[in-house]
Amino acid sequence: MGKSKNKKFKRPQFSAEGLPVSAVKNVDDEEEVESPADELLEKLQSPSADTREFACASISQIVQQSQAMPAFLQRDAVRCLGPLLLDRSLSVRETAAGALRNLSACGGVDVCEDMVKKDILTPLTALLRECCTGFDSSSDLLPKSPKDQKNLVEAVANEAVNLLWNLCECSGQAISVFNKAGLLNVVIQCLERHPHNMELALSAARCLHTVTEENTELLGSMNVAVLGGLESVLLSSHPGMGHTLLRTLTAGSVWNMKNCLPSDRQAQILSALVATLSHSLELDSGELIPALQEAEAARCAGAARDAKAEEMEEEEEVEEGDGEMRNRKTAKRDNDFSDLLPVEKEELREAAALLEAQQTSLEIIGNMCCSDDPSDDEWEEMSSSDESEMCSDNICEANSSLLSPLCLSAEIHSALLNHNMPEKVLKKTEFPSSAAVEVCSKNPAWKCLIKKMHQVQCRALTCLHNILSVMEAESLGGTTALQALAVHLSNMIFSKPEIPKQEEFLEAVTSAVRSLLQIMASRKIQQCMSPEQLMRLSEAATRCDMVSVRVNALAILGITGSTLAREQGTAPSLQIIGSALLQVASKDHNMVVCGEALDALFDVFADGKEAEQAAKDIHLLPSLKALQPVFKAKLRKECKGKYSPEQMCVLDNIRINLRRFIGYLETLE
Repeated sequence: MGKSKNKKFKRPQFSAEGLPVSAVKNVDDEEEVESPADELLEKLQSPSADTREFACASISQIVQQSQAMPAFLQRDAVRCLGPLLLDRSLSVRETAAGALRNLSACGGVDVCEDMVKKDILTPLTALLRECCTGFDSSSDLLPKSPKDQKNLVEAVANEAVNLLWNLCECSGQAISVFNKAGLLNVVIQCLERHPHNMELALSAARCLHTVTEENTELLGSMNVAVLGGLESVLLSSHPGMGHTLLRTLTAGSVWNMKNCLPSDRQAQILSALVATLSHSLELDSGELIPALQEAEAARCAGAARDAKAEEMEEEEEVEEGDGEMRNRKTAKRDNDFSDLLPVEKEELREAAALLEAQQTSLEIIGNMCCSDDPSDDEWEEMSSSDESEMCSDNICEANSSLLSPLCLSAEIHSALLNHNMPEKVLKKTEFPSSAAVEVCSKNPAWKCLIKKMHQVQCRALTCLHNILSVMEAESLGGTTALQALAVHLSNMIFSKPEIPKQEEFLEAVTSAVRSLLQIMASRKIQQCMSPEQLMRLSEAATRCDMVSVRVNALAILGITGSTLAREQGTAPSLQIIGSALLQVASKDHNMVVCGEALDALFDVFADGKEAEQAAKDIHLLPSLKALQPVFKAKLRKECKGKYSPEQMCVLDNIRINLRRFIGYLETLE
């Protein structure tokens, strides 16, 4: 029976979420866009700080329009904006960093790599160091500003850290510069601003969570100051969803750097880490999101009343004055660029932070249940059939660690169980609260949370798959708990006439079902899903474009069929399963999927009178004989360079087993 490698969560590439609210509307592709790039880039050289700030803010806004981006890139906007990171004016520094941040976010990986090649990290590093020095309000190193300098320095740092985060997510060279420049201490200083500036601290936490992932070079930078900064955040008790997210992201960074934790403090720190994740998952988004939206409505109504009263007072003052006040107000509007910044939506931010914290927590727990071996995202299946005879050319000798059993350390295993983590993860696999979905669907600004709620569910299902793969059945509650879990998944999948078609959901739920069926089959536990239901699920999954979903579906059929083969009167069901597997093995364009279909066939028809009868009824032997030379030819001619060494190793093993299985069927006849 096929074994499944645990899904290891990777940090997704950044999105443009959180960019300034733009008044510029996207235009159709056919419509030409007049780019003001030349004029704005020229204004960056103006002796007037206000003009430079206006130009940076305008660029920040305009580059969000995809059609306008090329004009700025062709005119080397990065080199034009770079020096302004160290401008005399703090406001210019902030808007320049914001413009570069939006360029990196909207431009994607290629633009980020180009920015690194153009050495944007040199002025960015200098800026971050000066900002951290400027956190001390008595510093004379930074230029003075008529505004509150301390707050403005933190605003500059926030834009700079977000730019650094974007670059490090997309560029390995940026990670290398981060390590060599000692920017870890700088980011930690920004993280420690959390009691006063949550936005900056969250930006630093997201950046840190990214740069610590699989970054062995950075582990040597772990010192007392870094560890103390992380631990102080992890052990903080400030209320609010922002602080919950901050502690969760910090927990992720600590887990990424677990190998360099002091041995005498490992248990304490890891316990605090698991407690943080547990608290995040305890929160009920189905109750909190409607409550937050109700609070926002009440606050907005009160603010509207206050604004109306203030407007009436100002009108009375203007009528009594000599016009000077009106002129001052006009001048202030002309120099105010605040409309380019995000609109403050405190409750929406809290709701988004809650969902991000829960998604991140589930990803961290899922990774705790993974081995540290590098995984191939496309091939998650290793054949268990005849593992002793792998590739004849010894391809797999170097990859033997991929076949090692996955296990949790005793400390982490105990901590997860002490906090009832399997139960909390299971709770998050449920479909989003209908009440929360309804209130979000009625408010355009909140609609984005519906997708985030579904993402939390999918992460929970994948996390559940990993937990099932590494924990003993007794730890999960034994036979009764596993049967209850089967009922839960069955109700979730088959509660509606049609099985949900979203790829992310199908990948997550088929992984969970596959792991559960493997455990129940190995322990001979009867489960509630009928073969007909599993066929429906598999049919829906095999039509999916994602290879991993199709592979999971075939493995589910293989597990179901091998279980049925031990029972009486199951030949008709085995015929249906066998025919479906043969169809995929013969016609799927992906060799990984074909290989999994063959592996499932070996499991289903390996033994038993019911299997023998079903094999004859579907003409399994002649079908496999006809398929054998085709599979062998494809393996030799089409797969070289297309699949990884690990995939080729497994496919070659399946080729050998196919020959042997045909021989076995011939002896039966």
